[in-house]
Amino acid sequence: MARISKSELIKLQKQLGTDEAIGKKFKITRQAVHQLRKKYGIDSSYADNPERNAKIIAAYKKGSSGTALAKKFELSISQTYRILKIAGKSKKKK
Repeated sequence: MARISKSELIKLQKQLGTDEAIGKKFKITRQAVHQLRKKYGIDSSYADNPERNAKIIAAYKKGSSGTALAKKFELSISQTYRILKIAGKSKKKK
């Protein structure tokens, strides 16, 4: 695994934005970068974004699908539904 210090990872996160972009730079997987962040106790750059989350919730209430919202906001489908679930707005499957 690439040797990335905590301070370097924080700088890279600000510059490149995503674990995937950092991984490409060091030729490692997104998951490896995620594990490094967890090891160092660094939150994701997407972890606390209330403005974006409010937009997702509002669009979902108006009928947008979770898949469409994930694509629009460049998130995974699971992350999009996690945001909706935390907000208590996720539709229950029957």
